[in-house]
Amino acid sequence: MMNCLRNSRSVLSRLLRHRPHVAAPSAPAPAPQSPPASRYYSLYASRILRSKPAVPPPPQLPGPRHFYTSPRRQEVIHFTRRRGGSRWYHDQRKLTAAVLISGGGAVAFYFGHLEAVPYTNRSHLVILSPKLERQLGESQFAELKKKFGPKILPPLHPDSIRVRLIASEIVRAVHRGLAGHQRHDASYGEDASYGYGDIADDHTIKSRDADAAAATLGGSPRKNARVAAAAQRDDEVLDDRWVTEYRSRGKARGAHAQTDHLDGLNWEVIVVRDDIVNAMCLPGGKIVVFTGLLDKFRADAEVATVLGHEVGHAIARHAAEQITKNMWVAILQLVVLQFIYMPDLINTMSTLLLRLPFSRRMEIEADHIGLLLLGAAGYDPRVAPSVYEKLGKIGGSSALSNYLSTHPSSKKRAELLSRANVMNEALELYREVSAGQGTEGFL
Repeated sequence: MMNCLRNSRSVLSRLLRHRPHVAAPSAPAPAPQSPPASRYYSLYASRILRSKPAVPPPPQLPGPRHFYTSPRRQEVIHFTRRRGGSRWYHDQRKLTAAVLISGGGAVAFYFGHLEAVPYTNRSHLVILSPKLERQLGESQFAELKKKFGPKILPPLHPDSIRVRLIASEIVRAVHRGLAGHQRHDASYGEDASYGYGDIADDHTIKSRDADAAAATLGGSPRKNARVAAAAQRDDEVLDDRWVTEYRSRGKARGAHAQTDHLDGLNWEVIVVRDDIVNAMCLPGGKIVVFTGLLDKFRADAEVATVLGHEVGHAIARHAAEQITKNMWVAILQLVVLQFIYMPDLINTMSTLLLRLPFSRRMEIEADHIGLLLLGAAGYDPRVAPSVYEKLGKIGGSSALSNYLSTHPSSKKRAELLSRANVMNEALELYREVSAGQGTEGFL
């Protein structure tokens, strides 16, 4: 047994020793020797590259997406476009159409609310309708009657009868002056009224304006002197030539005076027992006279001068125009405040440069209209300049107070009425009425 194992072992060993020769793979060529430093660097770099994982490229970010929640399904619904599409103003055609439509509407609104003042033919912008203006006048009238209730003289009081007779002549003159314009005859009653403003030289108003002037200017005598000098120059420039220019332009273009606000008025007159030298007329034909005016002016022509002036404000719609002007001035102030935040300065400048000059011009316009009414009512218009001079003496006037007042100086008003062409027209009306004739349509 042992011999067999040995023999098999020897045979296997011979077979293994005599197996065919297999060529060994050729060894790679030895790498060139490098300096020790570069060899260490290459070993270090190979280790770092083997240990650091490959960085994948950045993923592609999706575009902006908008989403909303559906009330039916409790899930978020994504979509790539803004809900509702692009805005209308991104469309050039729609934007152009909007600008043209809004601009056309503004132009139509402006020219649709332009009116011509009777007699002067001055064009002015009034946003209040005659109906709304009349409602405002009646509301103020009701408040005034409630305020002065016990002081209102009864209709049969001599002063009430006197004032109503004078006012009735002025109202008849208004009807004759606007003949051909009005569609309905107006009636006048014997109750009370309130008006656009005052006669301008009431001493209470003058004192109030003087106090406001001192507060506005800071009370500095030197500063007040400079303002007084500027007021003197302004008073010299102030004239009534613009009335003649407006009248000629209006006649050239065939302007038609706006008189719808005078249709169907219920003229009312009250007399209030008070020492104030004042009279007023509200929109809607509401006239108020204080007994202080009757005490200072005994002649009916003098009282008629004051009433004609106040009614002239109502004819020219100065109250509604003042509201419109104040609105535009307020808008202008808000715009300026966005760049210069100095409220006190801006308010003072707007008052001195915009509100007061406009108010003084309206007083001159009311003087002209009132002078025509005075002559057409049968009162001598030559008494008007002396009335304004007397009012100036009663209230007291100075260059500074006149500059900071809503009315021109009494001296200037008397001078303008004396030399104005309107005096000749008023005298002609007065002579015709005195001769038993009456000119119609003179306004």
